Amino acid sequence: MARRFRGESHHKVDAKGRVSIPALFRRVLEAGDPDWRAAAAEGRKDVRPQLVIVYGGENQKYLECYTIDAIDEVDAEIDAMPRGSPERRLLEHLFHGQSLPTEVDRDGRLVLPQKLREKIGLEGEAFFIASGDTFKIWKPETYERVELAKTRAFLAEQPDDFDPLSLLGRAKGE
Repeated sequence: MARRFRGESHHKVDAKGRVSIPALFRRVLEAGDPDWRAAAAEGRKDVRPQLVIVYGGENQKYLECYTIDAIDEVDAEIDAMPRGSPERRLLEHLFHGQSLPTEVDRDGRLVLPQKLREKIGLEGEAFFIASGDTFKIWKPETYERVELAKTRAFLAEQPDDFDPLSLLGRAKGE
């Protein structure tokens, strides 16, 4: 089964906030949900994949969707921090308080509450983009203006023969 989200796509959002999740993303949500995996192993089809939508602070212009396994990893790291520390409180606020546990409906859709749609200005169309073990939902125009513009600006500063894989060693402290 798929373990990482990959790709990008545009999907219509209806008046009730329902939006189809890309099919490949649904497979990752299933693989990343222990309850769904257990039900599937038993041959049960009555369990829907769960996920957590983190909508974060005022500056966050997108919704970030975590598999259950991925949010459990984040929660474990938060739990390992000193109780009462300002950093832990901040992360608890952002990842516990400003998040929404939800599930994929039987038609492969998410229902995005009005509050979340308003937060990112989402109306008739949503842009989904993979981020490894999460995916983000953007208003398409905001993604192009904010995120895509950053990528383009970074790449414009690089030499013509720039290889993005050269960045990988930096992640490991090399």
